[in-house]
Amino acid sequence: MAVLAASAPLAESGSNPDVNLLYDVNGLAKQAPHWFDRVVSYIGEYGLLVAMVLLVLGCWWSVRRRAAEDTVPTMAALVWAPLAAALAVLVNVPIRGFVERPRPFLEHRGLDVLVSGKTDYSFVSDHATITMALGVGLFVAHRRFGLAGIGLALAEGFCRVYMGVHYPTDVVGGFALGTAVVLLLSPAAVAVLTPVLRAVERSPRTGWLVRSRRREPVGAADAVISEAAGGRGERDLAA
Repeated sequence: MAVLAASAPLAESGSNPDVNLLYDVNGLAKQAPHWFDRVVSYIGEYGLLVAMVLLVLGCWWSVRRRAAEDTVPTMAALVWAPLAAALAVLVNVPIRGFVERPRPFLEHRGLDVLVSGKTDYSFVSDHATITMALGVGLFVAHRRFGLAGIGLALAEGFCRVYMGVHYPTDVVGGFALGTAVVLLLSPAAVAVLTPVLRAVERSPRTGWLVRSRRREPVGAADAVISEAAGGRGERDLAA
């Protein structure tokens, strides 16, 4: 009976596209060199998260240096990206507790698990949720950086299945959760964050966080030029 029970998941996998895809993607790890699996496991566990943080910082630096008219709303959308990622992870806590889906290597034999110690529930993937929330949040703020972020999120999802720690549907669920939190709450979040960042911009101490330099209003610049020209004319007449 124990043998039959243990083999039941394998029998069910024949008609389950989710499990079939899991075995197909994770099967690549068995064919790859050991060093390559170690690299993928490190990238999938830590590397892509660090890359996403660096991408957010790069977007902040780019928007700050540009100092365009829409800098403040763009910065508000950018600040919303990590906040949305954190909120999505919190939303995932009750989802995991409700679904209670075990990790795939606990249900199916023959998987090459590259990261040990995963004992929490599988659905949905926190890594997929965080990276996609950051990627979509970046896309709302800046298209070019956002496309790069979404690409990193897709790579993260592939790595989690390759490592044998998530089903493909865990990853898809994480992508959906991260995207939904960002897009559904983005209008309200940006509306709240924009006046806060305008106050930050006006502050002499913190204004550098929003703009690299203050741009003088056109009227004020013209007044300075006129005053300088007038002063020069008066000096010429006096001479």
